[in-house]
Order: sequence, then C-alpha cells, then structure tokens
Amino acid sequence: MKHHSATPSATSLPRAPHDDSTRRMTKYFIMMAVRVVCFILMVVIAPYGWHTAVLAVGAVFLPYFAVIVANVGDDVREAPAVSPLSALPERPEPAPTATAQPAAPAPTVIEIRESRPE
Repeated sequence: MKHHSATPSATSLPRAPHDDSTRRMTKYFIMMAVRVVCFILMVVIAPYGWHTAVLAVGAVFLPYFAVIVANVGDDVREAPAVSPLSALPERPEPAPTATAQPAAPAPTVIEIRESRPE
C-alpha cells in the first residue's frame, strides 16, 4: 500500500497577497528610516572621521538594498501540485476465487404493443 506524505493542507497555503505586500512595505519603510537616520547623523556628528564615511555608505547604498528586499516575496519557489486523489488510500484488489461462478441469467425483455380498437 502506498503512503503519500504530501497531502494538501489549508495550513500549507502561501501568505495572502495583501499580507505579503504589507510586510514587504514595512521592511522597505524601516530600511528607508535607517537611511534617513544615517544621513542626519552624517551631517550632524562633528568632527568628521571614519564614522562619517560609514554613515555616508549607509545613506547611499541602503535604498538599493531596500528595493531588493521589498521586491523579494516570501515563496520564491512554488510547491508542486498534489492531486487530491493521491491522498486517498488505495482500494484493495479483490482476492481471486477458486470456484467458477455461474453465468448470470439473460435479462428478460418485456415488449409492450399497443393496438387500436377496431
């Protein structure tokens, strides 16, 4: 008897498109807020030094990474389709019988004829 481990399940469904886009927009917003903080700290902190260069790199390159992170969805690969019939147990085949069964009787044919009264 075959056992199939990939049975369809409601809990294995992908995230709803609205929830996925909301989550990606939140990630983008957070990364852009970090960029603004980097830019403000780069201008405000004096004297300028190595930390200014690090903040400048963050302010310049964070938008690129924010767009990449925002455009990547949750499920990059799709799960293979599973036939609902594959989850059903297989029917056992009937055991062959040693005795021959008698042939079924021929069906009875009933004819109905209508005649007109004369």
